[in-house]
Amino acid sequence: MAQLLKVQNFNVSADGVAAGADQSLERPFGHVDPERMFAWCRDTASWPGRTDGGGSRGLDDFLVRDFSHHIGAEIMGRNKFGPLRGPWQDEEWQGWWGDEPPFHTPVFVLTHHARPSLTLSDTTFHFVSGDPASVLEQARTAAQGKDVRLGGGVTTVRQFLEADLVDTLHIAVSPFRIGTGLRLWNSPDDLLDRFHRDVVPSPSGVTHHLYWRK
Repeated sequence: MAQLLKVQNFNVSADGVAAGADQSLERPFGHVDPERMFAWCRDTASWPGRTDGGGSRGLDDFLVRDFSHHIGAEIMGRNKFGPLRGPWQDEEWQGWWGDEPPFHTPVFVLTHHARPSLTLSDTTFHFVSGDPASVLEQARTAAQGKDVRLGGGVTTVRQFLEADLVDTLHIAVSPFRIGTGLRLWNSPDDLLDRFHRDVVPSPSGVTHHLYWRK
C-alpha cells in the first residue's frame, strides 16, 4: 500500500487565511485568534486533554479521532515549531508543546539552519533542509510504512502542493473572515484541477472540505 502525504484538520477562515503574519512568542498565530479558529475541534469529545467527559460527537469528533490514525511521521515548517528566525542562537527553545509533544512520531522540521535532533518523550524532532521531495522521502522512511502528515504552516502546505506531492487534504473552513494574513488559497476551487472534493457542513459552523488526488 502506498504511503500517503496527508493534510489533516488544517484550519482556515472563510477567506482562506490560516495564520497572521506577525507571529511572536505570545501570539503563535499572529493576529489570528486560535481559540476562535479551533473551537470546532476543541469542543469535541475526543479533543486531547479533555478531562470533563463531555464534548460533541459526530463528524467533527470523528475527524479529531482520525488525526493520528496510521500516521508514522510529520513534516512541519520552522514557524510551526517556534517563532525564532535565522540561525539558532541556542538550543533552549524546544517547541510550543512542553515535555509531551502531541505527535508521538518522528517530526521533520524544515529549516535552512542546522540543529541537532531533539527528543522529547516519544517524539523526535529532526531539523532538515532540502526540497520537498527529498524531505518527504526522509519522512516516509521514518514512518515505516505508515502515512506522513503535512502539519503546516500554510507556507509549508503550499510548497508541497506546488511540488504536487500531497495526496489528501482535510481543510476546516470557519464561517468568519480575517482579511489579512497567510492565505492557503484564494478560493477552495483552486485545488480542483488536481483533486476531487467533498464539502460537508457541520453543526459547529465549520465546513469540512475533503480533497483526494484525481
